Amino acid sequence: MHHNRRKLKLKKFYLHPITIYLLLTFLVLVLSAILSAFQMQATYNTISPTTNELESTLVTVENLLNFDGMKYIFSNAMTNFLSFAPLGMLLLTLFGLSIAKSTGFLDTLCKRVLIKIDKKILTFIVIFLATISSLINDVGYVILIPISAMLFLLNNRNPHLGIIAAFAGVSFGYGVSIFVGSMEVNLIPDTTTAARLIDASAHVSLTSNLFIIIAFSLILSIVGTIIIEKIIAPRLGKYKEKEELSKTEELVVVDEVDAKELEQQKIEKDRREKRGLKAAIITGIIVIILFIYSIIPNLPYSGMLLDMEEDTYLGQLFGTNSYFQDGFTYMMALLLTLVGIAYGIGAKSIKNDKDIINGCKETFAPMGEILMLIFVVSQFTSVFRETNIGTVIASWCASAVGNIGFTGLPLIIFAIIMIGFANLFVPTPSAKWQIFAPVMVPAFMQSNLSAPFAQFILRAGTSITAGITPLLACFAIYIGYLNVYNPDKTKPITIHKSISYLLPYFGIIAITWILLIIGWYLIGLPLGPGVYATI
Repeated sequence: MHHNRRKLKLKKFYLHPITIYLLLTFLVLVLSAILSAFQMQATYNTISPTTNELESTLVTVENLLNFDGMKYIFSNAMTNFLSFAPLGMLLLTLFGLSIAKSTGFLDTLCKRVLIKIDKKILTFIVIFLATISSLINDVGYVILIPISAMLFLLNNRNPHLGIIAAFAGVSFGYGVSIFVGSMEVNLIPDTTTAARLIDASAHVSLTSNLFIIIAFSLILSIVGTIIIEKIIAPRLGKYKEKEELSKTEELVVVDEVDAKELEQQKIEKDRREKRGLKAAIITGIIVIILFIYSIIPNLPYSGMLLDMEEDTYLGQLFGTNSYFQDGFTYMMALLLTLVGIAYGIGAKSIKNDKDIINGCKETFAPMGEILMLIFVVSQFTSVFRETNIGTVIASWCASAVGNIGFTGLPLIIFAIIMIGFANLFVPTPSAKWQIFAPVMVPAFMQSNLSAPFAQFILRAGTSITAGITPLLACFAIYIGYLNVYNPDKTKPITIHKSISYLLPYFGIIAITWILLIIGWYLIGLPLGPGVYATI
C-alpha cells in the first residue's frame, strides 16, 4: 500500500504555459490588492526637461482587483493584444518564411549550402546574429527563432536547440552589437541630462560605447556557442518526430521503378535545384542592394527608409519615427518571399499563384497555439505594468544604488546586480533607465566613473537577466515555438522547463559579463573613441 502511494506521488502534473500565464495574471491581481492595502510605494527622481532639475515622483501600487481595475482589463484586452509588439512582426516573418519553405528554397539551401558548414559554426552564426540584432529593437526574437528552428531541423539537429540558441543570443546579449543602434538613441538623452546634474557641460556621444559593444558581441557569441554545443545540446539529445515511421514505405518502391529512370529523375531534380538556387541568389542580391540604397542619404531617389526630420544619420536610421526600424521586419519578410518565389520559378516547384498560397498553410498550422499564448501573455504583461509593482521595485533598486555609498568596483558590481534584479520586473531598457539614470549617473560620476560607463552597466544588467523573466514580451515566442516543435503534446513544455533549459546559459554568461566588465575597468580600455570607464 505504501509503495502505491509513492507511485502516485511521482506522477507529474503538467500545466500548459497558457494556463500558467492565466494563473499568473490572477496572482498579479490578488497581489495588487494586497500590496495596495499595505500602501506599497516608492519615490524616484526624474529630471525635468525644462529646468534640468530633479523632480521627485511618487509611485504607488494600483489595486486592479476592484471595479475600476476590472473595467481596465475588459476595455483594454483587445488593444493590449493588437498593440503587442511581437505579434505583427511574427506574422509578417512567417509569411516570408512559409513561402521560402513551401517552394523548397530553404530545403535546398540547407542541403547544398548549410550542410557543408560545420555545425558549431552554424550555431555561432545564429548566436552572433541574435546578439547583434538588438541593433533594431526586438527583431531578433521574431525573425531568428522561427528561422533557426527550421534550419536546425532541416540540418538533422534538434530544433529546440535552434530556438534556445536564438533566444539566448538575443536576450543574454541584448544591447551589445557591432554598431550603435536603437538602444543608444533611446538611452543617451537620459544619460546626458543625468550627467549634467554633476557637470553642466557633459556630452554623451552616440559612439561612446562603440568599442566595448563590438568586443562583447564577439566574446559573448563565442562563449554562447560553447555553452550550446557542450552543455545544452547533450542535455536535449536527438529529436524524433512522429512521422519518422512513414519513411520506410518509400524504400519498397525502388525495385519496381527502372533504375535508369530513377537516375534520370535525380539528374533532372539536381539541375532544377541548381537553377532555382541561382535565381534565388540573384534575386536576393538585387533586393538587398535596393534595401541598402534606401538607407543611403542624398543620392537620386535614395533614402526612402530614413527619417529626414532627424539631424544625425543614426537618428534618421534608428530614431523614434525611423522607417528603416519600423519597416525592417517587412523588408526581411519581403526578401524571403521574393527569394522563395524566384527559387520556385527557377526550380519549377511552383506553377501558379495557387501553389504559393496553398504551400503556406503548413507553416501557419501551429500558429493557433502561439496566438492564444500571445493573447494571454499580452494581458499578463499589461496587467502587471498597470499595477506599478515593477516600477516600485525598480525605484527601490535605483535608490539602493544611489544610497549604498560604494565606490569603484563594489559600486559597479552592485549596480549590475540591482539592474539585473529590476530587469526581472521592468524588462524595457529605456523605462528602467528613466528611473536609474538620475541616481546612478551622478553616483558613478562622483566615484570618478564616466556617464557612458554607467549606461553600459545598464546594458549589462539588462542582458544578464533578460532571458529568464516571463515578463519579457518575446518570452511568449520562445515558449510558443518550443511547444510547436514539441513531439509529445501530452507533456507541454512549461515556463519552468523552458527557463531550466536556459539556466546553464544564464549562469555562465552572467559570470562572463561581470568578469569582462571588471577586466575592462581594471585594464582601463576605452569604451568608445576617446571615452573611458573612468573620468
